Amino acid sequence: MALSQAASVVEQKVLGHNTNATTAQDITNPARDRAKYADPSGEKMKALVWLGKNTVEVQEVPKPRVVEDRDVILKVTGSTVCGSDLHLLHGTVVQLEKGDILGHEFCGVVDSFGSGVKGLEKGQRVVASFQIACGDCYYCKKKQSSQCEKTNSNAMQNGMYGGNTAGMFGYSHFTGGFAGGQAEYVRVPYGDVNLLKLPDSVPDEKGLYLSDVIATSWNCVVDTGVEKGDVVAIWGAGPIGQMCADFAFLNGASRVIIIDANWRLDFVKSKIPKVETIDYSSLPKGESVTSTLKAMCDGRGPDVALECVAGEYAKGWAHYFELMLGMETDTSEIVNEMIGSVRNFGRCGITGVYVGYTNHFNIGGLMERGIRLIGNGQAPVHMYWEKLLKMIESGEIDPLKMVSHRVDMDEVADVYYKFEKKEDGMQKVFVQTKFSQPPAPGSPSLTTYKK
Repeated sequence: MALSQAASVVEQKVLGHNTNATTAQDITNPARDRAKYADPSGEKMKALVWLGKNTVEVQEVPKPRVVEDRDVILKVTGSTVCGSDLHLLHGTVVQLEKGDILGHEFCGVVDSFGSGVKGLEKGQRVVASFQIACGDCYYCKKKQSSQCEKTNSNAMQNGMYGGNTAGMFGYSHFTGGFAGGQAEYVRVPYGDVNLLKLPDSVPDEKGLYLSDVIATSWNCVVDTGVEKGDVVAIWGAGPIGQMCADFAFLNGASRVIIIDANWRLDFVKSKIPKVETIDYSSLPKGESVTSTLKAMCDGRGPDVALECVAGEYAKGWAHYFELMLGMETDTSEIVNEMIGSVRNFGRCGITGVYVGYTNHFNIGGLMERGIRLIGNGQAPVHMYWEKLLKMIESGEIDPLKMVSHRVDMDEVADVYYKFEKKEDGMQKVFVQTKFSQPPAPGSPSLTTYKK
């Protein structure tokens, strides 16, 4: 643990930042410099912080202050834990430091704001996008907010990827170093760009998920090009996979087949009865996911494959040891399964998080059979969230389908560990704070783990 933290500090000093960012970087906790970043009132708040590989904890830290004139300070009324948060827990995302506040999906009420903020008022209910966009750069003008050019100047990311993504809340210094929203307060840079007003007809338990999971799932489906009549295979029956199934049908898919190996298959089936499932752990001897999909789809395979898992989970021994020894950062196994499973000229979209490099990639199958491999990217939330909010208002989308638990802020660390182990039937959680309203109709009642 100490070694990884030391390495992060060295990386920051050696690689540092480029000069493109127009908002302050590396404010992952107001306690880093109380005089600059903590509220002058001295008020404290609860926040979930990373303490090292596989260790997170709710701690008392300073409430953030307005640092720049377009900042908004938000009272958090709802947050959640995402599958991609587990990559932080495991330390597979680089440049985490002890004390970093996590959490990139949250909603709340405007508490205060800087002099440059327009169109917001104190007390307004809003949801934040997980990415931080400036609103006026080349990508922001195209609503490709996840690729904003002005909110993340991390030089290591630029060197690895050939360019930077936008800054992101609670997702390490690699994405700019912004404190996250698994807290009672959060600072939102460019607040008048990165907050969407929520109408009274949409409770927090629905509006919250516009922050990431709803927009990410929609982007996965439409960016990969699901069309009317398509057969779609989805790897992963978590919240993203579940909502991708819903959205694939909304976009005209004739069939959706989900692949996983646990109770989540039954959970998704109970919410979307027409979905088909494959439990890869119980396939007959000699059968594989690929052979099963071919048999289910006229010998050719599905038209579209969607990756909703991530690259850190090895299935075979070769990748297990290569990951453990640092010979790769991500396994290619699921992507190779997708390439081998889809029909010739089929389409494969990657939405699960991949952070670096992989071995044994089936580039021959990709080229020879004309497979379209699409990196869906971090979803451009701003491109979709107004449309998706209207779909929630009309009842066309119901985010509560995936919400299995409501927990208190004090128990977020326990949620990480239970979510990691897929315990207690936990699909998606709503995390309440002292500022939250009573549970909305149809949402889960409070679950308590601490006695």
